Amino acid sequence: MGMAATESKFHVLAVDDSVIDRKLIERLLKTSACQVTTVDSGSKALEFLGLQEHDKNHTNQPCVSLDNHQEAQINLIITDYCMPGMTGYDLLKKIKESSSLRNIPVVIMSSENVPSRINRCLEEGAEEFFLKPVRLSDVNKLRPHMMKTKCKSQLQEEPEIIVTEENQGSIEIAYVVPSEVPLTGPDTVQQEQQQKSQGNSNINKRKAMEENLSQDRTRPRYSSLTTAV
Repeated sequence: MGMAATESKFHVLAVDDSVIDRKLIERLLKTSACQVTTVDSGSKALEFLGLQEHDKNHTNQPCVSLDNHQEAQINLIITDYCMPGMTGYDLLKKIKESSSLRNIPVVIMSSENVPSRINRCLEEGAEEFFLKPVRLSDVNKLRPHMMKTKCKSQLQEEPEIIVTEENQGSIEIAYVVPSEVPLTGPDTVQQEQQQKSQGNSNINKRKAMEENLSQDRTRPRYSSLTTAV
């Protein structure tokens, strides 16, 4: 039961260089029954996501691949805007440029209310922009965004349903078939076409017989006896 409860949780990656703010957002997310992973920089977030750039400063650091972290699927990323090195805006751009991670919702936090900064992040693809300190009401706004990634992952998995004698009675599979599409195979279609052609030929024969009969009815009858003049 505990394992099922863990699998149903949303996994959030929180990025903030402030220890106090990281602890606060972690506590709020866990209150909302979310699994939380916290890092203190944008570069570590990229490393966790498998997008660590291979530059000279990180040649000795191992790069975490996505294949090794598929069990830790991220449903949402919430990051601070002002961080040393890589800002939250730079992290947002890196994620949206990635073909494998661009669908993960990204939320930006900041202690400064700068409209141009907010608009720039929203235009780049951020789902929300929260002013610090983040409140529980703000965290509650994240659930609809996390639901999108949850539904997409479930659709992509498409688990196979194996019907056995034990569960055959409990599994009901409903097929929705458009009324315009007939449930016929190639052999059935060929048989129907043959039947239609035979029916049409029979109708034509019947019409021809009726026309012959009508001509016989209108044809003048001559007596076999001839009258002498």
